[in-house]
Amino acid sequence: MAIDGVNGKTAYIGSAIVTLRNQLNDLTTQLASGRVATTYAGQGPDRGFALSLRSQVASIDAFSDTATNVNTRLSVVNLALQGMIDIGHSVKAAAASSTIVLNNNGQSSGQITAQAAFANAVSLLNSQSGDRYLFSGRASDTAATVSADVMINGNGAQAGLKQLIDERRQADQGVGNMGRLTVASPPLTTTVTAISEDGSPFGFKLGAITSSLTGATVAQPGGVPPSASVDLGAVNPNDGDKITFNLNLPDGTSEQITLTATTTSPTPAGSFLIGVDTAATTTNLQAALNSSIQKLGDTALVAASAIAASNNFFNPSASIGGISVNNQDVVPAPITGNTALSGVAGTDSLTTSFAAGDTITVNGTAITFVASGATGNQLNVTDSVQALLAKIDSITGTKNASTVGNGAITLHGADGQSLSVTSSNAAAFAALGFGPAVSANPAPLRVNGPPFNTSTALIGGTAANTVSWYTGENGPDPARGTAVARVDQSINVQYGARANEQALRYQLQMIAVYSAVTTNTANSNAGAQVNALQQRISSNLAPQTGQQSIQDMQAEFAGVQSAVKSATDRQTQLKGMAQTMLDSIEGINQDEVATKILALQTALQASYQTTSLLYQTSLTKYLPIG
Repeated sequence: MAIDGVNGKTAYIGSAIVTLRNQLNDLTTQLASGRVATTYAGQGPDRGFALSLRSQVASIDAFSDTATNVNTRLSVVNLALQGMIDIGHSVKAAAASSTIVLNNNGQSSGQITAQAAFANAVSLLNSQSGDRYLFSGRASDTAATVSADVMINGNGAQAGLKQLIDERRQADQGVGNMGRLTVASPPLTTTVTAISEDGSPFGFKLGAITSSLTGATVAQPGGVPPSASVDLGAVNPNDGDKITFNLNLPDGTSEQITLTATTTSPTPAGSFLIGVDTAATTTNLQAALNSSIQKLGDTALVAASAIAASNNFFNPSASIGGISVNNQDVVPAPITGNTALSGVAGTDSLTTSFAAGDTITVNGTAITFVASGATGNQLNVTDSVQALLAKIDSITGTKNASTVGNGAITLHGADGQSLSVTSSNAAAFAALGFGPAVSANPAPLRVNGPPFNTSTALIGGTAANTVSWYTGENGPDPARGTAVARVDQSINVQYGARANEQALRYQLQMIAVYSAVTTNTANSNAGAQVNALQQRISSNLAPQTGQQSIQDMQAEFAGVQSAVKSATDRQTQLKGMAQTMLDSIEGINQDEVATKILALQTALQASYQTTSLLYQTSLTKYLPIG
């Protein structure tokens, strides 16, 4: 009889050992990794759910990274904004308390403080987070502004703020510091004092006149250009009678000149001597008025002019200049604000008339000509050039009134806005001095000159001759929308900023003009010029009603931070729940796995011992001896 070996009979035992060893390896891997399996296939029927949970956790982690970046940038922005607030407070305090002691450059101690503050403010507006400029809008790889030195002093052929201030001062003071006003008696009159503007956008503008002069007749400002008059008539004023002239300055402020009739000789300041008759008194009134205007023209007007120049520099406007054209009077002369928009030969009217039904379209808004009874955006065909300019300005909302001087019209758009003007009547439009269609983009405005003291218009500076202080992105949309981040599945936050936002621009402008103005210490009015400037700076750096403040910006960014925090807190809770569920699918119970490993090790040890015994079995152990 044949006897089989043990190998065939024990093969099943070897297979069982291999299975046990595989199970032990799997459990050992689970214990080491903390996971049921290292592949999704090994996770069983819940692997699809696990994939979804893992995707959710990854998405939350990505949102968390975005929130961290946004919070970092917002922290830098808030530090910069708080720095700007602190700078504003320090310069305001310096302007309010600085004594008028001028150094060799004709500046006060407050202005020296402003110079350092201005450089610091420019640095803050060029703040970066990583390689991202935070106040440049979408142009995050570009500095928000030019350097403080270039902004003030210019760069080569490019004029800076200081040069524009000097040019504007000359234009506003005019000849003889009269602020572009003329005081004289009309021909063939000896008792009338006429005060007239010159029709330019510069210098003083006439306001209301109030009078208690006995027997005097006052004609309030009117006409184009405006003029007013005071007629003393046949009766001299009484001692102590007063007349007050209100004058509007280029920065929107106003000043008063009050003159008192007196019999005291020499006359006290602010008075005029009552003469032997009204003709002599008129002469004295005119002399006193001229002197007072010149004094004001070399003090408050200088300060107001500097503010106006800074407005034109920091608030770019579109400017369109027409060519000089004549009317169709008997003796043709340059058109003026009084020139009619339609008329017959031999009259002060355009050489080609506008007719009913014609239109002039300004930035998409049409001005329609009608025969009579104009309302809204309509003009009568018999209206004047000045009426047209006023209508255009009302549409654009410009702070720089459009003007006509020496037969040339200059149109100005609103701050930061482009300007486009077309007409359905090309011939009549040309009679105004314009081509078929004219347009312009915002640019710093400056006085058209030289000469500057007789200039009649502002023109747009060019990249070649004028510094543009803001170098970031300047789109028409709100600044916050220039940086957008998704911090949750359905939540986007907007946290962009531009250095030319109203609050930042206005404060930078005030500090800049305060630091840039210098006076001639040899001028007896130098101290009064600086004092007038300091009063304006202190007032303008106070909160302005209806104007964006830096605190408003801080509140907006605080709202963004709050939204980010709320989203992050919610995501933290969601991630915790998702991770718990994911762990229940992918994770293990270490005690359970350890127990299984111990049981498998025991079973494997027993299998090894049994197999060993079987392999030691032989026929000789079963044969009898002897």
